[in-house]
Amino acid sequence: MSNSLTQALARNFLGNSPTWYKQVVIGFLILNPILLHTIGAATTGWLLIFEFIFTLALALKCYPLQPGGLLALEAVIIGLTSPESVYHEVSGNLEVILLLMFMVAGIYFMKSMLLWMFTAILLKVRSKPLLALLFSLSAAFLSAFLDALTVTAVLISVGVGFYAVYHKVASGKQMTHPDHDHSDDRQVQEEKRLDLESFRAFLRSLLMHGAVGTALGGVCTLVGEPQNLLIAQKAGWDFIEFFTLMAPITLPVLACGLATCVLLEKTGMFGYGGQLPESVRSILLEYSNEMNKHRTRRDSAILLVQILVAVFLILALAFHLAEVGLVGLTVIVLLTAFNGITEEHQIGRAFEEALPFTALLVVFFTIVSVIHEQHLFQPIIHAVLALDAAQQPGVFFIANGLLSAISDNVFVATVYINEVLAALNAGEISRDHFNSLAIAINTGTNIPSVATPNGQAAFLFLLTSALAPLIRLSYGRMVWMALPYTIVMSGVAFSMVLLNLH
Repeated sequence: MSNSLTQALARNFLGNSPTWYKQVVIGFLILNPILLHTIGAATTGWLLIFEFIFTLALALKCYPLQPGGLLALEAVIIGLTSPESVYHEVSGNLEVILLLMFMVAGIYFMKSMLLWMFTAILLKVRSKPLLALLFSLSAAFLSAFLDALTVTAVLISVGVGFYAVYHKVASGKQMTHPDHDHSDDRQVQEEKRLDLESFRAFLRSLLMHGAVGTALGGVCTLVGEPQNLLIAQKAGWDFIEFFTLMAPITLPVLACGLATCVLLEKTGMFGYGGQLPESVRSILLEYSNEMNKHRTRRDSAILLVQILVAVFLILALAFHLAEVGLVGLTVIVLLTAFNGITEEHQIGRAFEEALPFTALLVVFFTIVSVIHEQHLFQPIIHAVLALDAAQQPGVFFIANGLLSAISDNVFVATVYINEVLAALNAGEISRDHFNSLAIAINTGTNIPSVATPNGQAAFLFLLTSALAPLIRLSYGRMVWMALPYTIVMSGVAFSMVLLNLH
């Protein structure tokens, strides 16, 4: 009985994660207290950072909240940091937490408007390069004002919806058939298989263009990515000031990213260029027309309210009417009140996407408090600050970019901006130079992170979605398809950093 209980406990620990992954995490937890008493707090603190980055890099094996949270709890227990220091970090970043809690949930109630918009684009534009450009540009614009995760969720919803409709027809069923497993290809008719593969390639390219678009737009504004608000809060920038300071770098990157999108579709390189088969288009168009016929006046009224609230959201952010998180809460109140969403369980669904990442962010802040308590990054920051002032922004961009490509960019940005702010407060750098370094940190954490799904939350969300296996979008394929974007966007951003921040 005891042996069976032990086996059950071992099986339950970190759920379905691989056994070797569980063993590594347990090894970390055993090793850290031993190292603390043998080689000291500073070295153990550095080891803890690499252990935490390991959990971020292997997010597909296990969501980082659990293993990262265990490491954070142990750090507090063995004295690498204290509950008071953790609370200080969390309270100092309340604006970012409110953004994640309320803004993402607020945009959840705009999904039908966003679905309507992307569906119209998909079916009305026949030129694939133009369609890809519109998808990328739309995702960039929406991500600049809304949230990359939510925009990606909408793209996924569009993709799954259309894939399911065609898969039913390809399997010999009516498009409105209520019971169909679109993950099972065994019933797909032989003559439809080639079109289905072409449709998969078409959706893969569009989804990747859209995902990259969220990064292109997300770097431009204060609310585009969680780390943007964190950096802006430390720097004291409002919405307009953030956009203006970032524009000399972000706008050339946006232009070159969009040009890359068109070029990839025209050349068909790196897995792009897939066309929508005409037979698939006709089926999807018929389905869309059917849905439009059955749209009620109440549905149209809901759409109108969402459009009006979206306009309010953009104006509220542009004129900084309130803190971003409070604007998000206002959006929730307006959309639910005027669209008849009054039951608690209906509202609760909106928070499902945001709260896991919010909890993970608090774990980030625990690791950051270890860095502060043990002064781990001070030697590195001082070494960089000892360089010629003209070299420092470029070095910060490279350092942030490399780390953000393999781990979460929010964590990287949190660490670096806090250390640079400490240097400003200590009188080691001027305010203008602080602004230059903050801009380099923001671009470094946002742009090179498109290299892998580990760096961009939107990429990871797409990779772990129900759509990814349907369209055969694997980790390796995503990295390969992101490669040309990574090279172009990172190269342009680095050049602009060197040109503008000397």
